[in-house]
Formats: sequence, C-alpha cells, structure tokens
Amino acid sequence: MKKNETPSFIVQFPLNAEQFQIEILNKRMEIGRQIYNALLTTTLRRYREMVKTREYRNLMEQLRQTASKLANSPQDRILKKDKDAITTCLNDLRERYRINEFAFHEDVKPMQHHFKDNIDSFTAQKIASRLWLAYEDVVFGKGKELHYKKFGQFNSLEGKSNGTGIRFKEGRLIWNGLEMPVIIDHKNPYEVMAFKNKIAFCRIVRRHVRGKIKFYLQIVFKGFAPPKIDKATGEFKRCMGKGDVGLDIGTQTVAIISESSVNIYELADKVQNIENEKRRLLRKQDRSRRATNPNNFNEDGTSKKQGGKKVEWIRSNHYLETQEELREVYRKQAAVRRMQHSIQANDIVKLGNNVKVEKMNFQGLQRRAKITEKNDKGEFKRKKRFGKSIANKAPAMFLTILDNKLKWHGTQLYKVDTRAIKASQYNHITEECTKKKLSQRWVEIDGKMVQRDMYSSFLVMNVDDTLKKIDNNKCNERFEKFLELHDKEVKRLTGQKNLSSIAI
Repeated sequence: MKKNETPSFIVQFPLNAEQFQIEILNKRMEIGRQIYNALLTTTLRRYREMVKTREYRNLMEQLRQTASKLANSPQDRILKKDKDAITTCLNDLRERYRINEFAFHEDVKPMQHHFKDNIDSFTAQKIASRLWLAYEDVVFGKGKELHYKKFGQFNSLEGKSNGTGIRFKEGRLIWNGLEMPVIIDHKNPYEVMAFKNKIAFCRIVRRHVRGKIKFYLQIVFKGFAPPKIDKATGEFKRCMGKGDVGLDIGTQTVAIISESSVNIYELADKVQNIENEKRRLLRKQDRSRRATNPNNFNEDGTSKKQGGKKVEWIRSNHYLETQEELREVYRKQAAVRRMQHSIQANDIVKLGNNVKVEKMNFQGLQRRAKITEKNDKGEFKRKKRFGKSIANKAPAMFLTILDNKLKWHGTQLYKVDTRAIKASQYNHITEECTKKKLSQRWVEIDGKMVQRDMYSSFLVMNVDDTLKKIDNNKCNERFEKFLELHDKEVKRLTGQKNLSSIAI
C-alpha cells in the first residue's frame, strides 16, 4: 500500500444471473472493449505525432544523458533538478498533445453517449482510466507497447462509486436497468464482517469456468480486511510474528529461515506440469485449423502471407471445444497456484515482521541465452533457460502476494542488494566470497556441510538495516541453532521425492 493511499480490500460474490441477463452483460463487455479500442486508436495517433517532433526527441535525449550521469552520482542535487525540469517539459508536451487521463475522460464522453443505454458515464471514465494505466506502464514502467483487446478478452467493468452506475444495494446488483441477486454466504463471518465497512465501488467480472460463462461481483470496501477466525479454536488465523526471516527463492523452490525454523519447499507443489496436455490440445487445434482452412496454407505447410489483407479463418465446433479445454486447463493451474502461494505467504507472515529476500530478475531468467556456446565435449549448449518452470511456479507472483500481506500489517518485503552481499558465495566464518557452480548444492562452513539454498537464506536473514551488508555478529550468534534446525529439515526431506535442485 502506497503512502497516503486509502486502505481497501476486495470480496468477490457470485451473481445469480438469468440467461437474458448474461446476454446483456456479455453485450456490455463487448461495448466496453470497443470503447477501449477506439480510445486506443486515438491515443496511438496522437502519440505517433508527438514522437515525430524534434522537441520530443531532444527532451528524451537530455533525459537519457541526465539519468546516466545520475547513475554515477546519485546524490548530485543539480542533476536531480535538471531531471525534474526535463520531466516537467515532457509532461507539458504530452498535455499539449492531449495524452493524459483528463483528456481520455473527455474523449470517452461522445462514445459513452452513443451507448448510454448500456454504459453509464462513470463506467466509461473507468475504461479511459484503464487505458491511461496501460499507457503509464509503457512510458514509465516495464511495458513495451499498447495492445488492442481482442474479442472476448475484455472481462471486467467497474464504477467509480457505489452511488451511481454499477452499485450494490440491499443484496442486489443494480446497473442501467439490470437488477440481479448477489449470492452472499451469511454463515461466513468474513463476508458478514466485510459489510460493516463502507463500499468504495463495485466491479463486474466475467470468467469462463468449465466451459460456461459465469459473472461475479467484486465489491471494493474501504478500510482493512477483517481478520479470519478459526472456527474450532475461536482464535485469529493470521497473526504477525516478530523477528528476522530470510528467503532464498529460486525458479522452483524457496528456502525460509527464521530464528525458530529452517525449511525448504517446492513452490506450488500441487501445480502439475501441463506441458504434455497443452502440447496435445495445441496439436489438435492445429490439425483442425488446417483441415478447415486448406487455402490459408502453402504446400510446405507454412501459412500464406496475405500482403496486409485480413486473413479469414474458419473455426469449427471441434476447434472451439478444444479451445475451451485449453482455457480450463490454464484456469485450474492459475487457481491452484494462487491458492498455494497465499497459504505459504500466510505461514511466512507468522514467522516474523522483518522479512528479507535477494533481488531476482525472473524476467531475465525466462529469456533464451543469446550467445551460442559449446561444452567440454564440443557439444552445443542448450539456449533454453527457466521459462517453463517460472511459468508453472510463478515465483515473482509469490513475492508480490507476500509483500501485499506484509503491507497490511504495516511492514513490507525488504529486498537486499544481491551484488553487495553475494549470499551464494559468502562464508561468514572466513568472511570471504568464493564463486561456486550452479550444480554445487552443498557448501562447507566451519567443517560442516550445509545445503546451499538454506545457508544463503540464513545469510539473507542476518543482513543489516542498510540491506547491503551481512551482520557477522548475528550470524555467529545464530549459527549453532541454524545447524540444529538445518539437520532436522534435511532428515525430514531424506527419502522423499525432492527436486534435483535441492539435492537431498
């Protein structure tokens, strides 16, 4: 949660919609998609005109040079003022070309008026805000380009308040002539306690579940989420612990070390490897596509280039059925993965309030290697890296979920400087760094063999408040207890079916 940001939480409820209401909601989702794409066309046209100007190119070049100098002299106040001045000029230029959230709200007005029987003005403004967030991600974040929404890809609409537009009132969803019951479990204390908070706004979400379209109402409440209570004991389920916690996260595993526990787990171990099933369904789709569209392929099997013309594809019922099967496989995987990540994050929150982890570039680990290399035998090394395992285990999403849970308790996930501490190379006894091969899973510390990931996590736990240096005094004080718990964890894992990266 950002500073000065109003706390809020979301509770999702199923909608008891009849078939004609489902058709109306589907129609409104499609109208929302068309409005979004129309706004995107206008935005891209203005953006392309802006980047052509010499003024924009000069400002961007000045910004790059200033940022480069700041990287070498981060405390230089003059450079900071120069960067702020250039940023102000860029914002003024964008405003002249009407590339800002307010301009998007103005542009959406005539579109909303055309569809006023289906889309209210507040919902249309939130569609415009959604495009602005996408634009911000491209310009100021990690986004690469703006994308149009394909048919069926626009699956949510939301309002700005609970006073007009999409709103919840007396157990029902009310929106532009639509009125349908919301399924609330009154025996669930969490849902009952949630309604004691004020409603900020409502969001309608469309999901494909087991081949059927289902709609849900997400209510965004102001304030903090109510605590969950164990029905058996009557105690709170999630209490924040106290103390240091260190994490060493990989592409498939996470080592979790606190002063009272040492554990290493496989991330989302119930998520199955669906590559074989995906391959089977994709092959089935490809055969169906080739059988129903023979004129779209060359004799060698490659698809024909249409010279800029739109390619017409015929999709048979069997093709669409296979598409639904594939969609369901992805949905199940995502649901299981998120559930397991949330459970694991809750367990970590109980261990301590000072949780630290090394910075990891998972996006870089996903990419194929660019350099072609050979091994000692003269064979070419594979360029594939960790794309599939990261897609299955989603370690970055796990860290995001954990960070969000910690923020609700007034703290955060602290990311230590990987290059400064070198946890995988450091030995706190000799205070030296020794490079190790990735295949070397055990290290010798003070004459005792310890599992590499667990020891790295132990070092991360003992990083000082600057997040750039390991506190050797803490390491020495806690090392004997760590060894005792480490041996217990190794004994627990011995004989089980473990990942090769754990090497136990």
